[in-house]
Amino acid sequence: MSKTIARTRIFGVVNLFLRLFLGGMLLLGGVSKFDKPMPLATSQIEQVKKGTLTTENVEVLKMENYLFGMKQTNYFWQFLGAVDILFGLLIVSQVFGLLGEIMALPITINIFLFHLFLERNEIAELVEVSLILAVNIWLIAYEYNRWKGIVFKKQIFN
Repeated sequence: MSKTIARTRIFGVVNLFLRLFLGGMLLLGGVSKFDKPMPLATSQIEQVKKGTLTTENVEVLKMENYLFGMKQTNYFWQFLGAVDILFGLLIVSQVFGLLGEIMALPITINIFLFHLFLERNEIAELVEVSLILAVNIWLIAYEYNRWKGIVFKKQIFN
């Protein structure tokens, strides 16, 4: 009995640190999306016309075009930052942690896929975002007993 209690406490403390890590990373990423002014929608096109936007690495150009596309909408980059901050706060709050973890999962998957396909030469960043995705999945899986009733209903009709 005491081993079960000790194991539960250890998992509780580990999950607390993992939630703080995941929430902190989302908060940091969300705040960083607001620290630089947005480029004009035509700034990259003007750089190409002038010949100042040249890169020999096609992968870097793909990544820059992807990020620039989100920024030039004049809303999506900021929306993504606000959502990162909101989900990070939900996760750090501990009360709404599961809600924040579930809502942040598509974002962490997208971050992982971005680094896997567009920045695969940056091994350290790929390991970091893999860890973030694994932590997010672990925290959701750990709360299985809280959300299994939503997904698996024993009786659909009364």
